[in-house]
Amino acid sequence: MNHLLSSSALRPKPLLLPLGLLASIVVGWLTAGHGPVVVGLLIALAVAGPFGLALFRQPRLGIIGLVVYCFLLFILVREVGGIPYGMAVDALLVLTWVAVAFNHERFDWRRLRNDLGLVTLLWLGYNLLELGNPAGASLAGWFQEMRSTALYWSLGVPLAMLLFTRRQDLNLFLVLILGLSVLGALNGLKQQLLGLSPGEQAFLDENTKTHLLWGKLRVFSFYSDAGQFGAAQAHILVVALVLALGPFAKWQRLLLLAAAGLLLVGMLLSGTRGALFALGVGIAVALLISKNIKALVLGGLLALGCFGVLKYTTIGNQNYSIYRLRTALDPQDASLNVRLRNQLALRDYLSSRPFGGGVGSIGNTGIHYNAGQYLATIPPDSYWVKVWAMYGIVGFVLWLGIMLYILGKCCGIVWRIRDKQLKVKLLALTAGFAGSLVCSYGNEVINFMPSALIVYLTWAFVFAGPRLDRPAQQATS
Repeated sequence: MNHLLSSSALRPKPLLLPLGLLASIVVGWLTAGHGPVVVGLLIALAVAGPFGLALFRQPRLGIIGLVVYCFLLFILVREVGGIPYGMAVDALLVLTWVAVAFNHERFDWRRLRNDLGLVTLLWLGYNLLELGNPAGASLAGWFQEMRSTALYWSLGVPLAMLLFTRRQDLNLFLVLILGLSVLGALNGLKQQLLGLSPGEQAFLDENTKTHLLWGKLRVFSFYSDAGQFGAAQAHILVVALVLALGPFAKWQRLLLLAAAGLLLVGMLLSGTRGALFALGVGIAVALLISKNIKALVLGGLLALGCFGVLKYTTIGNQNYSIYRLRTALDPQDASLNVRLRNQLALRDYLSSRPFGGGVGSIGNTGIHYNAGQYLATIPPDSYWVKVWAMYGIVGFVLWLGIMLYILGKCCGIVWRIRDKQLKVKLLALTAGFAGSLVCSYGNEVINFMPSALIVYLTWAFVFAGPRLDRPAQQATS
């Protein structure tokens, strides 16, 4: 043993120094030629090795890491760039499935045998059938769009049902989405008060028409755009508000109220008018299934009062964020009328196409992969409209039916939960999902990260509610 610890054994090998110098020269040369992408890749490789080993020991780390990554994804896109960072979402989901298969004997696969699993397979199957759509949309466009409309859903929901089986997992999920959303609000405040980073400024320069209105910045933080930022902030604001009224310690409720305040500021700074509906619908759903008549009446009166102030007064118009929010209730708003005209044009086009124009035929994917086709020339401005255009009335009815079925089932599950703390947590997630779903009528929200992943994990946790509630049922029996 002593000879292993001798000074000669610890002395650097002669080849290490020249190899180190050569590696430094190569990295420096690559960085000079390709910018910070090289540094980013080296950091990613340094993290990927240990993370991959840990993932095969604890596959749940894959979903935890994915939640964090989906929030911070666009920091890499803007500040580093150079590669398609979105593909890491696909890679992480697939790698997590490989880790699960490697440890298959540790999991109870019967958890996948429920109606959530069935509707997930149903929607994936419809997307596969769309490959034969006679409209002839591009196969590459189908793949790019299907990733967000069906693939992440069909990979993520079963993983969550298998991996997240404890109340501690639910608590961690809530802490992650609340903490990262508050971080997003703080970054939004930084953009408003201190200015933009180089990557953020480059994004604004490319999107001035939509993010700089009347000289006012529509804050987007580290999300894909201001629309997604505002809607996502409203989504988690609903979660924070419901939790803040729950049976938790006083310091926890105060922290949640502070978080709700920051998220409200973030929502307003985004200038996203559809976020108002996410907030209103989310709170309404929470009140309806809370079994608290007093809270329902008082909350309803408060909501009506806020609606009346926005709709019938000009109070607060000197504040741009409030003025922008107020325009969401104006039926004469120019943006609203443009959207309605686009929907009328789509109605005429789709009247003879019950299965739509094909997955990836409209929106950004349509522009890139189906240029020259009619649908690629019309902005959907709404995820509901986008589903209708791509899948036709048949697919839209199927998709909306699935959404409403999942929402109704979630409400029913929450209604029957006995444990008060668990009930409030699942109620908060259900209300947030409802708000995000309705908000998606005005913006593409529920199909963009991080909102999409939050919704998918919400479904898995709420459907697991009865099993998580069993200890409380046994204790009271």
